Amino acid sequence: MSCAPNASHTPIFLLVGLWRGGPPNHLLFPLFLVAYVAAVVGNLMLVLLISRDSQLGTPMYYLLRGLSVVDAGQATVTLPQLLVHLVSPQPAITAVRCLVQFFFFYLFAVTDTLVVAVMALDRYVAICDPLHYSTLMNRHVCDCLMASCLILSLFHSLLHSGLLLPLQWAGDSEGAVYIPHFFCDHWPLVRASCSNIQLNVLAIFLEGSLFVAGPCALILFSYARIAAAIFHLHTAAGRWRAVSTCSSHLTMVSFLYGTVIWVYFQPPSHNSPEQDMAAAVMYTAITPLANPFVYSFRNKNVKNALRRLLSSSRVNSQLHLP
Repeated sequence: MSCAPNASHTPIFLLVGLWRGGPPNHLLFPLFLVAYVAAVVGNLMLVLLISRDSQLGTPMYYLLRGLSVVDAGQATVTLPQLLVHLVSPQPAITAVRCLVQFFFFYLFAVTDTLVVAVMALDRYVAICDPLHYSTLMNRHVCDCLMASCLILSLFHSLLHSGLLLPLQWAGDSEGAVYIPHFFCDHWPLVRASCSNIQLNVLAIFLEGSLFVAGPCALILFSYARIAAAIFHLHTAAGRWRAVSTCSSHLTMVSFLYGTVIWVYFQPPSHNSPEQDMAAAVMYTAITPLANPFVYSFRNKNVKNALRRLLSSSRVNSQLHLP
């Protein structure tokens, strides 16, 4: 496809929004507002609990705190703009804002997948080599792993953002380009371009696949060794305790990696925009929302920390009563 004379590197994008023919915007707005507030409050509550409670000072919870910060950031990059567009007659976004949103969304999303993989490694060391756990997964090691996740994500985001810069988009008579999505995601932007996108597609499938295949391989290796270690445990109580420490993490792995692979690593013509948006809702709204609730309701230590925080708050409020 060749670009028309009015094609531009910096058009105005009109984000069409969610599913056409679906629920009206006045019903979607409160749903996504509740999802956003719950995701941010829930993740920040986990950050507060882990920061304040000394009994949540292990590497697993240190990594979980980092994951919660990333999830809160990921939801904030996309959902507030979606809420504005749900009540706006013209859901427009400039090319600069679109590229900035794309960059930070990728930064948080890729960091999310990498931190989840590091958490699998943490569970592997804790279950398969418990005697050396405090040495192999100390605070310094965790800091280095988190920094590595962020640096790799930054490289990934810069690469794909840079590959979008040379592209042109041909708009309508007023220069507006319609994007059938609710935020500036990768495939919708690439598909809408009139430029040659072969390099972009190649980068998604080659470089992008490395950022999914690598963490997936680490997760599979970790849980294969964990399964073998659990199989050799002699007591049912020991097996159950080992399984319970991994169940929350496995739930989040299924949420996250399933939707990422579904959206980004199929041929561009395979999925419809509606299917892509349904999956995008999963990793922009549902996954950040699910993270604090999965780790709260399925983790005894987090629930106990929440009870201690509420009890201390109640005692402090009674002490300040006149």
